[in-house]
Amino acid sequence: MSQQGADDWWQKLYEGPDAGAEPDPGDTLDNRFRSAAGVTTDPAAAPAPPPAPAAAPSTAPGPTTAPATGLAPAPDLAPDPGPPEPPRAPEPLLPGPRQGEPVATPTLPSLPPPRDPRAGDATGYALGGVAVPPVRGPELPVRHPEAPSPEAWFDPAPQPASVAEPERGPERGAESEAGPEQRPEQRPEPVAAGPRAVRPAVSHLGDRAPTYAPEPGALPPADPAALDGLTPDTVLEGARYGTYTLRAASLRGDSARYRGEARRDFLLTARFGSGDDALILVALAGGDRAAPGAAEAAAELCRTVASAVGRSQDRLAEDIRGGHRDALRSGLQRLTDRGYGRLRASAAERGLAESAYTAGLRGLLLPVDPRCRTRVCFGAGAGGLFRLRSGQWQDLEPAGSAEDKEGPDGTEGGFRFRFRAAVARPGDTLLLCSGGLAEPMREEAALPAELAARWADPEPPGLAAFLADTQLRLKGYADDRTAAAIWEA
Repeated sequence: MSQQGADDWWQKLYEGPDAGAEPDPGDTLDNRFRSAAGVTTDPAAAPAPPPAPAAAPSTAPGPTTAPATGLAPAPDLAPDPGPPEPPRAPEPLLPGPRQGEPVATPTLPSLPPPRDPRAGDATGYALGGVAVPPVRGPELPVRHPEAPSPEAWFDPAPQPASVAEPERGPERGAESEAGPEQRPEQRPEPVAAGPRAVRPAVSHLGDRAPTYAPEPGALPPADPAALDGLTPDTVLEGARYGTYTLRAASLRGDSARYRGEARRDFLLTARFGSGDDALILVALAGGDRAAPGAAEAAAELCRTVASAVGRSQDRLAEDIRGGHRDALRSGLQRLTDRGYGRLRASAAERGLAESAYTAGLRGLLLPVDPRCRTRVCFGAGAGGLFRLRSGQWQDLEPAGSAEDKEGPDGTEGGFRFRFRAAVARPGDTLLLCSGGLAEPMREEAALPAELAARWADPEPPGLAAFLADTQLRLKGYADDRTAAAIWEA
């Protein structure tokens, strides 16, 4: 396409129909490209366009070429075309202002100020009849002093004590001159955990270390035909009703863990009934280490007594709320005698002596009704019942107590039935345990003293903390331990 044809195309595209047909001699494609480049680039960095060469008057006569518009140029005014320019690659055509027109500086469109979304309009709160809160100015996010920082949610790691540097005079004066808005914000210091928040790491009590390791060793052997009789190493239980909190645990002794023997103690907790008439039963039993059927006897005794209590739940709950001590003692003694009668029958079926298939029993009845604070304990054989009140332990089953009665067999050395009904006071802690824990509680002063210190906090411990308290080890006491404790609010 020739230069003249390019000018005609440009005029037809960007000029109106009323524009004059007279072309501008300086309106060339190069000038248009330089004009467009001047708009899109920085004016300061753009180089100045080279001056156009002066047209020399033509002296040689000859015919001149007429423009494509059809108008003949005036004589002696036609420009000299000069030497032909070398061919160049076609350059992109960019729209821009014509030569001689002022270049407009590009400006960004002005946007309206942001509207408050709380202000009512055709689609806002105004049509809904909702009271629009007053519009306030922009606020910066501020951490309020009463809101703890995320770092305060966790206990800080212990840091070595450091000597505080003395404050310098200019800084103290600058702080006093600053207003309340200019003073640096003071964050609350994280509160360190109290001394009772974490149980102390005690390997054992007393001067001599226990003989066996503190952790389980060998597992007991299993019978493929009697897998339902397997017992775990440790059992934990807990509950909260009304004004009291229950924690219970049963674990293998150090001797049984070392020898790979099964746990002989048995723990059973059950709730009979619903609502305020419900009754909570905690039954635990412990067998002799030397008895071959001690574990089966303890489990059978607890299940037999629990089944009888569940069938008599309504009558027992009524007697507990009414304070009928004689009726409770008589009824619970019959249930206990029936349980031991089943053990004797089972021993005869197994071909074992009665002393080889028996266990000590302790039971605790707790009403769910928060208005009733009567706690009933009963049992026979090895075990113990203790109460922590005002920081002092009380043995509620001393030897030769008037509450003891001869067992059903009437023979020498028969189990004595034990019964205790008492009204709990706020802050009391009642501990029911098997013989493995009752013996060191009565014979070693270090164990009750340590438990009294750990349970001095009115808040009851969690399951893991209660387990750690129950398995405090002493040399010479390696039997199974089972305990149930009640914290009164």
